[in-house]
Amino acid sequence: MTLTATVLQDRLNHRLHETGVAGAALSCIRDDDILLACGGVRDRNDGTPVDAGTVFDVASLTKPLVSYAVLQLADAGVLDLDAPLAAFTPPLVAGDARAAAITARHVLSHTGGLPNLRGSEPLRTYFAPGERFSYSSVGFGYLQSALEAVTGEPLEALARRLVFAPLGMASSSLEWQPRFAGNFVHPHEHDKRTAKHYPPGAHASYSLHTTAHDYARFVQAALRGERLRPATHRQWLEPVLPAPRDSVLSLETEAAPTAGSGIGWGLGWGIETARGAFFQWGKMPGVRAFVMGSPAERRAVVLLSNSNRGLRLMHDAAQWILPGEHAAVRWLQACVSE
Repeated sequence: MTLTATVLQDRLNHRLHETGVAGAALSCIRDDDILLACGGVRDRNDGTPVDAGTVFDVASLTKPLVSYAVLQLADAGVLDLDAPLAAFTPPLVAGDARAAAITARHVLSHTGGLPNLRGSEPLRTYFAPGERFSYSSVGFGYLQSALEAVTGEPLEALARRLVFAPLGMASSSLEWQPRFAGNFVHPHEHDKRTAKHYPPGAHASYSLHTTAHDYARFVQAALRGERLRPATHRQWLEPVLPAPRDSVLSLETEAAPTAGSGIGWGLGWGIETARGAFFQWGKMPGVRAFVMGSPAERRAVVLLSNSNRGLRLMHDAAQWILPGEHAAVRWLQACVSE
């Protein structure tokens, strides 16, 4: 069946009913075309519907967008991807030679040796930068400090100048905007609405607010390599190191097994090593998001949801626009819990 906006809408409505996901917005990209479907509710308490203008929290879908800005700065000679970030901002762990050696390339490829989140234990490095993959949101916060020091611009201003404005993403921001208040989603854990998290400021790891259509504009740029040198675009989408088979983390002394994962990480995107498709997921309480694109096929999908069950839609959403086996979907089903 030919994928049309009507077909996509019907499929999304059906899957929302089957999965119990509160609400979702879905963009399917084919070259210059964007098909958009929206379904479910922004808030189960009052039944307000999701529509094309609804703003979502997208959690870690922030990371590829910030990476895009970083690569533009590298192309402009403002930032050296292989220079230690400690040259621009104090290292995260004082007196730690490994922390002092972390570069932008290490952060973007999640090979910096840092944990994913700050816990109650003192922050430390777990392995030498570049040794192996272990997903790290902490690293993106460190990179943000260096970016702001190098450019003299706050991260929100950088994103607006390098991403939002040139790509026409008028409903996107790394900071909460009062104009979003009339049409945004509340997070849901199972069937219960929970409190929305309002980030205190822009954060390179997780704070993006956007719509499915806006994010699709960014993904179109990723597919084409817009605003990047060809060699930089290739590096963005080439795996640096393989990811563990059944985990996003590898902090232990011995590296986790990688055989059979089919996943590597480029400079801001997860990469299916066999198919060459790029991807990223987002997860916060009551929020799940997913994006996947294939430069070879010039197709991609963006899935935004306000439910901890949102990744139940991931497999079908990928199949509707990028049919076939996907190592990324298998990997995320094994690694990311509801």
